Amino acid sequence: MSWDWLQRNAGLIASLLGQHAILALAPVLVALVISLPLGFAVYRTGRGAKVILAVLGVISSIPALALLVVVPLLLGTSILSRVNVAVALTVYSVALLIRSVVEGLRSVPDRVRQSARAAGLGRSRRLLRIELPLAMPVIFAGLRRVTVSNIALVTVAALVASGGLGTLLQLGYTSRFYTPLIAGLVLTVLLALVADAALRLIQRGTLPWTRARRA
Repeated sequence: MSWDWLQRNAGLIASLLGQHAILALAPVLVALVISLPLGFAVYRTGRGAKVILAVLGVISSIPALALLVVVPLLLGTSILSRVNVAVALTVYSVALLIRSVVEGLRSVPDRVRQSARAAGLGRSRRLLRIELPLAMPVIFAGLRRVTVSNIALVTVAALVASGGLGTLLQLGYTSRFYTPLIAGLVLTVLLALVADAALRLIQRGTLPWTRARRA
């Protein structure tokens, strides 16, 4: 490790860390907004949900590098554009989060739904006040998984687009000077740990009844 190199390039490293966070987390936020209504729609299809989830599973299994190459052909953008990274990661995130939304809604006990119907709650009020809050622990688990996955995938994006900590990994590998490579790896892991911890705190703050249930 060359600490002198790290000090001289602290500004560059901080800039790449910020780019990495934005490239990884922005698609998660967009995907969450898209996945909540789509997930509910898939859940309401009943048996058809199995087919839709199977298709989404195929999408999520496509290698990240292949999708990053295909997206520019579909959008007509430059292969080095960061838009490709954002679109590809959003597609991945939506495919994974819809499954979490469906699984979360399926985890709500039938007796709870029946009690809500007996209390006179309509479908929309049941969804917003009963079903969705009870499904949120499962959705948060999927959200954490997608977030950590995206942070890892952005490092791969450095092979076809600029920006992010993957640039440090690429620099260290091509130059055989391993200080930037080690720095990129460590910061990627730390960013994933911090993001996961932040989501845990948000979950504990917004879903206090889950703490009471565990106690």
